[in-house]
Amino acid sequence: MYKQALVMACALASMAGCASKLENPTDYITFRNQPLVKNVEPGMSRQQVLIIGGRPSSIVQRSVHPGSCNNYILNEEGHQQPYHISFDSTGRVRHKGFMTCGQRERTEREQL
Repeated sequence: MYKQALVMACALASMAGCASKLENPTDYITFRNQPLVKNVEPGMSRQQVLIIGGRPSSIVQRSVHPGSCNNYILNEEGHQQPYHISFDSTGRVRHKGFMTCGQRERTEREQL
């Protein structure tokens, strides 16, 4: 059990070092079995995401890139965490992660 946790922590740390967005690897460990985290993949349609995750907390029109973004609140053993899924102009998943749509927009704006 300890070895598995250590391997997972090392893998997440190495991925976090290459990531262009700041997210806490602990969030992934805590919420990894949530359907939105586990089953949603880039390229999926908006309808597929709604079937998996249900109605979002809010829907935001994206300003940096055309499309929209769904905000969700994940719950796991009393812990709540914002999670977003952003869609391109064709309604396909572009990004997902442990931040709000607003935070995602700010990150994308800073990268321009």
